Amino acid sequence: MVSRHLLLRPFEPTAADPFDSVKAAHLLNRAGFGGTVDEIQRAVQDGPRATVDRLLAFPDLPAEEQGKDVPDLSSLADYPADFRAMRQILASKTPDEQRQYRQKLMAANRDAVQIISQWWLARMSRGPYPLQEKLTLFWHGHFTTSAREERSALLMWQQNELLRRMAAGNFADFVRAVARDPAMLDYLNNQQNRKQRPNENFARELMELFTLGIGNYTETDIKEAARAFTGWGHDGDDFIFRRNDHDFGVKRFMGRVGNLDGDDIISIILEHPACARYIAVKLFRFFAHDEPDAALSDALGGLLRESRYNLRPLLRTILMSRAFYSAQTIGAQIKSPIQLVVGTSRLLGVPLPTDRRLTNALTQMGQVPLMPPNVQGWPGGRTWINTATLLARSNTLLWLSGGDASGSAPARPLPARAPAPPYVAAVKASGPAELVDGWLARLIQRPVDSRKRQVLIDSTGPNVDNPIVVRRLVQLILSMPEYQLC
Repeated sequence: MVSRHLLLRPFEPTAADPFDSVKAAHLLNRAGFGGTVDEIQRAVQDGPRATVDRLLAFPDLPAEEQGKDVPDLSSLADYPADFRAMRQILASKTPDEQRQYRQKLMAANRDAVQIISQWWLARMSRGPYPLQEKLTLFWHGHFTTSAREERSALLMWQQNELLRRMAAGNFADFVRAVARDPAMLDYLNNQQNRKQRPNENFARELMELFTLGIGNYTETDIKEAARAFTGWGHDGDDFIFRRNDHDFGVKRFMGRVGNLDGDDIISIILEHPACARYIAVKLFRFFAHDEPDAALSDALGGLLRESRYNLRPLLRTILMSRAFYSAQTIGAQIKSPIQLVVGTSRLLGVPLPTDRRLTNALTQMGQVPLMPPNVQGWPGGRTWINTATLLARSNTLLWLSGGDASGSAPARPLPARAPAPPYVAAVKASGPAELVDGWLARLIQRPVDSRKRQVLIDSTGPNVDNPIVVRRLVQLILSMPEYQLC
């Protein structure tokens, strides 16, 4: 049994330090995309242990098998349901017709990526398993593939479902599945990895980004691992092993010698003491905070090794830990653009827009689903905020809360004469202080400086039933620096 670090021991509520609405909201923000008033109240009543268990109790299944919830591509003319259908269509055409059809597919594929992205955002906002979607987003930034380089929306969708299915499963199985994923094989060029000309891209990123981190392997290890993955490719949406392209010679990898294949390489990597630590710390930083010390990092790695790379025990430990509910963690994480947009939709009770303006807004803020900037994914943290993205974040929040979107991006606030958004009736109050406190509790979900609170009260005035007053108050709160944090 691994010795449990003090900060990884479960948070135990007391009269002096209860599991209150602030902590419940914190849990629902980090393990999902924000909690509504009713969800926070239920979490407080149930307590941290039962709430974490409920959040983790999602099926290890893709969305399609959870209830036939799939993106609707029926509006795309000539776009096939899978690669087998595509091959059948192509086989029935002349060479000229095939070229024309491929051009149509390229245009339809861009639209398909947009539809899949919107489907996923809607699932984050309204889906049944928020932690599963939060983990899917995490793994999308870890096992990165971008639709900019992977030209097939169908393969991107297939990979997204893989990430969802394996999100809290066994990491060892996860790596082996990702190594066979057609979108990944395309993105990191293993489709072109042959014994005559080994391609090192996948082997390098497997160690540098996916499992070990820099400094825990050599250039020779990369070259030998690349040889082991020769012949791993795909035919349409199916993994295939091309024996004629595989190097069956002896490889020397991390002290092991033999006719090693890709699965052997992965097994050796998983035995490396740095692997469990690397993954566990990355998960801790995503859910808790960025600065675990060496002892805490070692303890996290020990937990993942002890569970034989099963992820749920580690996730449960993190989400129930003293570290997770510490002052260092609560309200200290800058919201990613997706967290900001999806969370605002949930907290205001407004549906996400389904047109390209949302994609344009997310592009300006620096995070679009299925479009990580490079193989390293999104760096996150303070990189989310600069002069350009801060303006885009502000305009997007005004837009989502009832503002106007002019041209290609969210822009001006809503005019006074426009119809009031439905959320204005969500908080009932007899006076300005009660109205302000109600909306702060709904949106910020943490105490704010008394001087800022007073500014909000003074700006509200006595007419708390006026929808325009309420809308402007909400937009003021959304513009506060505190709202950029969770």
